[in-house]
Amino acid sequence: MMRYALGIEYDGSGFSGWQRQDHAPSVQQSVERAVSTVADHAITVTAAGRTDTGVHAYCQVAHFDSTAERSGRQWTLGINSNLPDAVRVLWVRAVDDDFHARFGAYSRSYRYRIMNRWVRPAIGADYFAWCREPLDETRMHRAAQVLLGKHDFSAFRSAGCSAQHAIREVTSIGVARDADIVDIDISANAFLYHMVRNIAGSLIAVGRGEESIEWFAEVFAGKDRKLAGVKAEAQGLYFMNVRYDAKYGLPETAEAFPFSCGEQ
Repeated sequence: MMRYALGIEYDGSGFSGWQRQDHAPSVQQSVERAVSTVADHAITVTAAGRTDTGVHAYCQVAHFDSTAERSGRQWTLGINSNLPDAVRVLWVRAVDDDFHARFGAYSRSYRYRIMNRWVRPAIGADYFAWCREPLDETRMHRAAQVLLGKHDFSAFRSAGCSAQHAIREVTSIGVARDADIVDIDISANAFLYHMVRNIAGSLIAVGRGEESIEWFAEVFAGKDRKLAGVKAEAQGLYFMNVRYDAKYGLPETAEAFPFSCGEQ
């Protein structure tokens, strides 16, 4: 058996999320079917993080084990020829047996994109959340800084979260505007169920002027999900990249948006 890591880009609009489902199409199911075809035996693919229905990825990272020996180029071309158009493998690398896409990740990064104008978008509606009211991105950015560091994120943890505890370390978070687009970028060692969308929902409330910067800090400190804002829409969320120990020699996954994960 050899272990391989792969970087995956996908449009989540037509999928019920990453995780394999019995009743609906999933990204994992599509990737496993394609890899199994190239390997000529059944393959299970393990991802760095699960994404929900409608959530996109610029560089999801996963691993699989196979007895088949192929070059990275052969794996990539073969897998992509068996994938639906909404999913593409960007690279494949042979890695040490101790590599684990989920448990070996140092950090993960997400971006939440908001179309901020009074008319709902016709083009790109599946790729942005939409907010009619003007957003003050400066207030949102200031409010978000309280999240930096290692804290209990229970205030932004949805019911059904299977994590053993809510302690997470946010290493960077920022809110910025480019014309009508407001982006929330966040990196952490790991994330709780719906954590980014719950944070985004509360920051949007601050940006609209409905809530204060102090309110956001109080909600966070209170550790009560019921006091926070509503969960933001799924289609604005992007899994940007994952970082691992340099010893594995995986392609650099730069923070630049878009197309952040490719051959170097």
